[in-house]
Amino acid sequence: MQEETLSPPKPPERRDRVVIRFAGDSGDGMQLAGTRFTETSAAFGNDLATFPSFPAEIRAPQGSLAGVSSFQVHIADWDILTHGDEADVLVAMNPAALKTNVRDVVPGGLILVNEDAFDERNLEKAGYETNPLLDDSLSGFHLLTAPMEKLTKIAVKDTGVKGRAVLRSKNFFALGLISWMFNRPTAPILEWVKTKFGEDHPVARANIEAFRAGFNFGNTTEEFHHTFEVAPAKLPAGEYANITGNQALAWGLVAAAKAANLQLFLGSYPITPATSILEEIARLKHFGVKTFQAEDEIAGVGVSLGAAFAGHLAVTTTSGPGVALKSETLSLALMTELPLVLVDVQRAGPSTGLPTKVEQSDLMMALHGRHGEAPLPVIAPASPSDAFAVAMEAARIALKYMTPVILLSDGYLANSAEPWQIPDFDALPEFDISYTTEPNGPDGNFLPYARNEETGARPWAIPGTPGLEHRVGGLEKEALTGNVSYDPDNHELMTLARAAKIAGIADDIPELEVEGPDDAKILVVSWGSTYGAVRAGVINATKEGTPTAHVHLRHLNPLPRNLEHILRSYDKVLVPELNTGQLASVIRSAYLVPTATLNKVQGAPFMAHEITKKIIDMTEDPS
Repeated sequence: MQEETLSPPKPPERRDRVVIRFAGDSGDGMQLAGTRFTETSAAFGNDLATFPSFPAEIRAPQGSLAGVSSFQVHIADWDILTHGDEADVLVAMNPAALKTNVRDVVPGGLILVNEDAFDERNLEKAGYETNPLLDDSLSGFHLLTAPMEKLTKIAVKDTGVKGRAVLRSKNFFALGLISWMFNRPTAPILEWVKTKFGEDHPVARANIEAFRAGFNFGNTTEEFHHTFEVAPAKLPAGEYANITGNQALAWGLVAAAKAANLQLFLGSYPITPATSILEEIARLKHFGVKTFQAEDEIAGVGVSLGAAFAGHLAVTTTSGPGVALKSETLSLALMTELPLVLVDVQRAGPSTGLPTKVEQSDLMMALHGRHGEAPLPVIAPASPSDAFAVAMEAARIALKYMTPVILLSDGYLANSAEPWQIPDFDALPEFDISYTTEPNGPDGNFLPYARNEETGARPWAIPGTPGLEHRVGGLEKEALTGNVSYDPDNHELMTLARAAKIAGIADDIPELEVEGPDDAKILVVSWGSTYGAVRAGVINATKEGTPTAHVHLRHLNPLPRNLEHILRSYDKVLVPELNTGQLASVIRSAYLVPTATLNKVQGAPFMAHEITKKIIDMTEDPS
């Protein structure tokens, strides 16, 4: 009998949600195991949210605390908002994984460890003086052990995999065991292995046999007979895909190009955590997109600006250090008034900082990080799936207003995943984009800086169009003609015109809607990836007797028209951010509204309970 048809000997414990964290050395395949568990849970119909955490070093010393990689997945039978504050289940492949993650396991939670890795050498690397599996230090948890390495070696001995490579499949042993414990369908995992490696490849056979060994170990070992079940979620009817933020951004940019009937051009240089946008768009060449992997950040944005001049929907992707390098060309794009989308997948800084960790560190740089008076539109997605719509919105604004736009994602959104309801692509909005083809001057001449009365945008004339020859460059332009001008009055006129164009976008974005009870005295303002934790924290605070309202900002420049009115409607305002208070400073400066802050710069996202605690503390503080 195949293990796919085996049933547990007693009914599983039903739960409405569970949080599972896979943790091990960076070479233990925890990201792969977590991703496969996530995909099969998505196929099963659970709502879910994930949080992968990578070491900052490419290959930290094996068994070290710095080398621990983890993948957390929250599955539920209802619509969830976050990847979960604490883990109900921890799978620890070595002592370092246990030590760095046990503090995040709920009291009484389940800890499953690979007992083979808890030898003297690995215990010493992790800083353990005694073996935690034997010294009762884990007595507050439900501890389960399995000899994963020993059983993996036995399982794969006839697959053709030799030497140290046999242990590379132990992540599939762990995945099989967890799949048994949580009644996951196994067919999708086995089919994925066969498709990925080839059905007859030794690695495929090894992974399949290790997975089956783990599944059967759970089935035949009495200690593992307490199993769990999380039913499918009742989500709106439709077709869903499990999608990361970077995937959603890539797909949104491609959809935007289709909506505008333009060719998408992406010029980029690989940088963590933005690289997978370049990789994803490169896989979509059948949609007619063009990708260019440049030799450095400056070349990436330079060639993209050239593509914008030539009539493409032009995009460049990067992270914080790359934005610093691209800033001069971004100013050139503003001066020439050409449409360009710069995607900044933020990470912890400054300098190289923590390249695999999350931080909302670049808001001030996005708003002000250029020389001269150079305001730009800035927008940010709230969740991995929201990145699709925000990518389309960034392109819409860039094309309609002939301006560069900065899209601020971050490392948490980039790598996290959630179900995304696939839209009806035929019903997506179309962007009314057209090139200028005829002279627009009173004497039959072309005026490249004559502005649209409604938007303030200049005409988009493609090089080579007869009669529309014009110059572009970084020197100040004369109003209308675009000729180089050093006239002080003209410079002030053009500076104010460019600023007015950006400020006018506020009339083209939706007003904010407040979520929460009418009797709330506290308003929480969020932006970017803090949305899920803030929303969950606000809901929890309200349930605990502190009515709280919440408003989330997608557009960070210009700010929505009704933001000031909303802010002044509450006794207290809280702005949680994964930085030291950048949006709070903007709000205070713009509206002179006192704001409380909750700041976190630990390379990790907010937990919902952190938001709830801060709200309750503010309520109890009479000041």
